[in-house]
Amino acid sequence: MTLPLGCQVSCCVSAEGGAVTKDELSKLEAYFRRLFGNGAISVRGRPRKEDSAEVFVGEEFIGVIFRDEEDQELSYNFSMAILDYDLKA
Repeated sequence: MTLPLGCQVSCCVSAEGGAVTKDELSKLEAYFRRLFGNGAISVRGRPRKEDSAEVFVGEEFIGVIFRDEEDQELSYNFSMAILDYDLKA
């Protein structure tokens, strides 16, 4: 998967965020599918965390989206770890 120019994989966020709603999950999923041109991407709520969601390609977990609401501005941070053995393919 190749990231478009200007797309950041992760960045720093403040600690406080609100709950991710079902509507937000749907919008984030549609955004990721358009961005990466991959209909197999899904965004799912986390079992014990309300301020974030998990991102999958098929059934493979690839990262976490954190919801950040500060000063009445809402943003999302996508964090994806890339392990060294994944780069050896």
